[in-house]
Amino acid sequence: MSAPEFAAPVLAVSETESRTFSLILFGLFVALTLYITIWASRHNKTAADYYAGGRAFSPLQNGLAISGDYMSAASFLGIAGLFALSGYDGFLYSIGFLVAWLVALLLVAEMLRNSGRFTMADVLAFRMRQRPVRAAAGISTIVVSIFYLLAQMVGAGALVGLLLGVSGETAKILTIVVVGALMIFYVTVGGMKGTTWVQIVKAVMLMTGALIMTVWVLSKYGFNLSELLGDAAAKSGKGDAFLEPGLKYGATDLWSKLDLLSLGLALVLGTAGLPHILIRFYTVPNSRAARTSVNWAIGIIGFFYLMTLVIGFGAAALVGGSAIAAQDKGGNTAAPQLAEELGGGSGSTGGAIFLAVIAAVAFATILAVVAGLTLASSSSFAHDLFANVFRRGRATERDEVVTARYAALVIGAIAIVLSIFARGLNVAFLVALAFAIAASANLPTLLFSLFWKRFNTAGAVAGIYGGLVSAVGIVLLSPVAWGGKSDTIPKGNPDALFSADTVAPIPLSNPGLISIPVGFLCAYLGTVLSKERTDDEYAELEVRALTGKGAH
Repeated sequence: MSAPEFAAPVLAVSETESRTFSLILFGLFVALTLYITIWASRHNKTAADYYAGGRAFSPLQNGLAISGDYMSAASFLGIAGLFALSGYDGFLYSIGFLVAWLVALLLVAEMLRNSGRFTMADVLAFRMRQRPVRAAAGISTIVVSIFYLLAQMVGAGALVGLLLGVSGETAKILTIVVVGALMIFYVTVGGMKGTTWVQIVKAVMLMTGALIMTVWVLSKYGFNLSELLGDAAAKSGKGDAFLEPGLKYGATDLWSKLDLLSLGLALVLGTAGLPHILIRFYTVPNSRAARTSVNWAIGIIGFFYLMTLVIGFGAAALVGGSAIAAQDKGGNTAAPQLAEELGGGSGSTGGAIFLAVIAAVAFATILAVVAGLTLASSSSFAHDLFANVFRRGRATERDEVVTARYAALVIGAIAIVLSIFARGLNVAFLVALAFAIAASANLPTLLFSLFWKRFNTAGAVAGIYGGLVSAVGIVLLSPVAWGGKSDTIPKGNPDALFSADTVAPIPLSNPGLISIPVGFLCAYLGTVLSKERTDDEYAELEVRALTGKGAH
């Protein structure tokens, strides 16, 4: 069944007017978030205010903020594009991202809130030597955040230029600089309070935009999902294969299937080790609120990913796979193209307005995520490296907050410069790498700290550095960086960092299958090869983690 054939008067609109709509909505969102940030800055008086928003957010507010932090442009645009071009295989990302929250809920959220103060390293260093553990955790946090930042900001440059119809390298560079300047302002001025409210506003905008698109698409098919899926398969050019696994992942040989497993492991285990997600558990008053906020996040994120299914298949049915691929080979413009089609098509006023709305939502998504990442990395630098490694615990709260603001400025500037130089590269793999590092370096040490009595300083340091080095090293030797043809990339990768015609030494595009076991193994070997025992400190940590006694 095709979409109902009814026609409404379509008002023509020029390309210039369409851009004007987008710019106005971009400007309104930026003005709103700047006001929120300045308002929040008046309530930042202590380190707890700056790092954790005064621990004053309700579970619903924090659940929305977690959702805003987690539902990045890759989620909204990338997964919708995967559904639109690869059909069933889009489920891998959407389900992987959602299932990951069960790990965070069951193993991390409450115990982290009880036993930490501001950063992940607070938990790791609780019963160990402060300086080596905080140094390792701080480095891991900054590396993960920088990789994630690069992917978001390079994507912002390409995406905003595409949505505004502006071509050329100057437009990309200008967008990167604007996004970077805004994220620095949010973090340095608003701290966690300002950043959290920006994320809440962005989450509400994203859910509203996605809900409107979902209902609109389903209404065209009489709210019959089966009819929508059938029409999408028919217009995809791939027939029934569009609704079956194998179009994109795991369809060829053993290495391809292993690569699929590797990606799934990184997605499911990485979330519970992402620094900008972990610091969100400190913004609520107690562990019960942390658990409830994760429950809210699971509900919001789960509903959102169900909507991306309808949006992606709706784009395949109403826009067509060939038209989407012609605009962007990765399918990242599927949602904006669908919005334009729903509004009346290219050249119509309705199409231009709805495209502008979705473009503004995408821009808001990028801004909120990069602000969260910058806050996580600058907080870790100030609290872990500056206060506890360089100053050996002798820094005042005011010193920490001032340092965190300067760190946000420096990290933001570094991210801007690196993003400008990386804008011509295919940096999509950086998101998967960030998840892999989080799962390989951060998660093993976090779990061992909370649940293994024998765990010690040597194990924590070995686990973090082992997971970090192995994840980065495997990616540098994989097809996404090496560029040569392989079973997982049959045509090679012309945008790779190195050779475009030499076969990669390691055929896995995603390092998780190797680097995650390496991280756990390094943490285990470092522990058992060291004679250090921290039994008394572990008993204190266990009581605090399980009961909240002595929690900040």
